[in-house]
Amino acid sequence: MNELITVRDWLRYAVSRFTAAKLSFGHGSDNAWDEAAYLVLHTLALPLDRLEPFLDARLLPEEREKLHVIIGRRADERLPAAYLTHEAWLGEHRFYVDERVIVPRSFIAELLQEQLAPWIDDPWRIGSALDLCTGSGCLAILTALYFPEAQVDAIDLSPEALEVARRNVDDYELADRVRLVQSNLFAGVARQRYDLIVSNPPYVNAESVAALPAEYLHEPEMALGSGQDGLDATRVILAEAKAHLNPGGLLIVEIGHNRDALETAFPGLPFTWLETSGGDQFVFMLREEELP
Repeated sequence: MNELITVRDWLRYAVSRFTAAKLSFGHGSDNAWDEAAYLVLHTLALPLDRLEPFLDARLLPEEREKLHVIIGRRADERLPAAYLTHEAWLGEHRFYVDERVIVPRSFIAELLQEQLAPWIDDPWRIGSALDLCTGSGCLAILTALYFPEAQVDAIDLSPEALEVARRNVDDYELADRVRLVQSNLFAGVARQRYDLIVSNPPYVNAESVAALPAEYLHEPEMALGSGQDGLDATRVILAEAKAHLNPGGLLIVEIGHNRDALETAFPGLPFTWLETSGGDQFVFMLREEELP
């Protein structure tokens, strides 16, 4: 460790450790270099978007010790970086996370940042919204931020997840607009109707759950798997959503790599597949009048 003096040295070391450990990525970065840069900059309290000016900075002994610990934990324990730093980013928005919640990584976030244009032409007309399976509360918070007139309900079955969501709602000072509800999907809002429902439910099929890399096994199991084909939660959402949407309301759901399975299971539904940075395979939209 005494030979590692500069930020550049520690970046090289981290990439080597991560590569040798054959880590899996996908919780905010998709390669060893980006993950190393993030962990080094975060640990040193440096701006996350400004690496170059600091590459040859010499580190203090206590800084080197901190880096040694966090790089070692990432490589040896295979913890997602977000659980080590207790933060996750969706665009420019930071959220607190720990192992009580899945690490946020939803394509719906980027659609909300565009205020669901062109499907919603006037964001101020959205007066009520629901985030099903809210986890850390990130999508509920983004919904409130980008639809400024909306009162948002955020539902999760896990009371532990809702504790994390409460922290994030309070951090964004949205307690007057985001209501947290412990419920199994729609059960806790039986009489409520909304202009917009968004959901990033569990959607990993059984075969994929059995093959998950170690990093993903640190996340709550109930937030990942959803039956043999990954569609158990989505089936309930499709069966019950119409009763919870106002006329003209929209349902937006993320389903991972299950587009083909979903269209096979529901051949009569006119899914609109929304374009995201990952393609048009992951998030569908249905209007209230299109739902069964």
